Amino acid sequence: MDAKIAVENLYFTYADGTEALHDVSLKVLPNQIYVLFGPARSGKSTLLRLLNRLSDLTEGTQRQGSILFDGQDIFARGVDVTDLRRRISMVFAIPTPLPGSIRDNLVYGLKMAGIKNRSILDERVERSLKQAALWDEVKDRLNSSAFALSGGQKQRLCIARSLALEPEVLVLDNPTSGLDPLSTATVEESLYKLKQQYTILLVPHSVQQAARAGDQVAFFLNGELVECGKAAEVFSRPKDQRTEDYITGRFG
Repeated sequence: MDAKIAVENLYFTYADGTEALHDVSLKVLPNQIYVLFGPARSGKSTLLRLLNRLSDLTEGTQRQGSILFDGQDIFARGVDVTDLRRRISMVFAIPTPLPGSIRDNLVYGLKMAGIKNRSILDERVERSLKQAALWDEVKDRLNSSAFALSGGQKQRLCIARSLALEPEVLVLDNPTSGLDPLSTATVEESLYKLKQQYTILLVPHSVQQAARAGDQVAFFLNGELVECGKAAEVFSRPKDQRTEDYITGRFG
């Protein structure tokens, strides 16, 4: 099976000289949850930001290597970055609803994309909320303020907002870090269902979540990809001592 995303010999350095990624290569297959885990400042979030070129917003950086999306280099001349960010949609750790109602949050991006038909907008709203496991909780208050939602609901709203644009890849950077265990379980449950339609990259909030949620996992340390493979194999029989030390709590 061809990779949905292929990272090849990727290096990335910030303006202050910090090398965030060092010779990283990995392949993400379609319709799987690919988990990037490791201690803070290991390069995980940098890689996520590179995937839809949010890294372009940071001045003075240097990059070598390539990221292929459906076989095409995302950094090639002429790539439509706006379209890329729709196709590879990112959800951040802190849920950030837009001012306005729940419905406003979901149709904003659609209207910006030129979709005005009310029936299409309504269909996208309902479908994305169902996909994010939020529809039953908010279907009777779509015109209420998004800020009135709980933390877990806000995060699922942000996921739904991304899904409304019909991306191909969903990128989640520590999406459950501020949530209680019940809300975390709800988000994880929705991800298991979403991978039937989408490819998902996830930076988890804990080693335990990495083991639970990932089909494939990659362990990062100091910008280096130490080890990757099937989650069950990496967590039961790690090949690198550094991986074993981290997942058993000897450091990190």
